[in-house]
Amino acid sequence: MNIKEVIQKQIADNSIILYMKGTPEFPQCGFSSRAVQMLKSCGAQFAAVDVLENPEIRQGIKDYSNWPTIPQLYVKGEFVGGSDIMAEMFAAGELQTLIKETA
Repeated sequence: MNIKEVIQKQIADNSIILYMKGTPEFPQCGFSSRAVQMLKSCGAQFAAVDVLENPEIRQGIKDYSNWPTIPQLYVKGEFVGGSDIMAEMFAAGELQTLIKETA
């Protein structure tokens, strides 16, 4: 499989997936840490992909979404956004609703 197919499979196989720097237990940047904390506070069960472990995925996910930054959240196959968009949604209660609907 090429990297785009790998990413498509990861997104298809997980109803909530976060592409991030580091792991949920040990985030490697503040934005990834903030994204994890928001998801956890919503009670989300989510998969995570550490883009630092694979340069192909790190660039591939940016190309896939046409979004330049990490982290990136996907819910039910749809790109939601990065840390700032997640924070806006969280403040408005939209992220919590989206997570509950997905659970």
